[in-house]
Amino acid sequence: MTTFVWAGGALFVGALALCGYSFAFVWSRPAAFDATAAVADTLLFSVFALHHSLFARDWAKRWLSRVVPEPMLRSAYVWIASALLIAVCLAWQPIGGEVVHHTGISAVLHVAAQLAGILIIVLAVRTIDPLELAGIRRHSGSDSLQVAGLYRWVRHPLYSGWLLLTWGPVHMTGDRLIFAGISLLYLLVAMPFEERSLRTSFGDAYDDYKRRVRYRLIPYLY
Repeated sequence: MTTFVWAGGALFVGALALCGYSFAFVWSRPAAFDATAAVADTLLFSVFALHHSLFARDWAKRWLSRVVPEPMLRSAYVWIASALLIAVCLAWQPIGGEVVHHTGISAVLHVAAQLAGILIIVLAVRTIDPLELAGIRRHSGSDSLQVAGLYRWVRHPLYSGWLLLTWGPVHMTGDRLIFAGISLLYLLVAMPFEERSLRTSFGDAYDDYKRRVRYRLIPYLY
């Protein structure tokens, strides 16, 4: 089991690295806009997003527990999600097109937004347990609700950083726009379900947290 969970963690890191490389370099290459590729990639990425959301639900976990031992459930989820993300990046068809290419002070602001996104992601991951996120360490039902650090400002800082990173490129191509757009739609749909699961796990403590931290992604806006 130890080999399985650590290999899953390595695959998780590799999937994120490949996704980062694709977003930074592959999807910035100049090409003519291809509407067919845009539709195909939207469907492709939607499969990953659908799994990422559905398999985090309690009923899906119960179904998966019929074939996977309970101690390995989180790792199995990470294995599948990582493999799907790698498949998305490798099977991605170039969409091409240029939406906008910022220059001057606008470019500086967009770079700053992306750097802020990276920093927010790092701080959010440090606040939670990176090993649990990668499926290496099991979640303990006795764990307390995380309300420190960036979680005092928004309820989903990891997602806030991700959106700054994906929507912040100086050079927004069709590929990057489709990826950022589906990411946003997925998060908007997934967050209420995730919060419902947290309410089930932490009960009144989570209700109190929601009253103290009103915003999901952007302080004073949403």
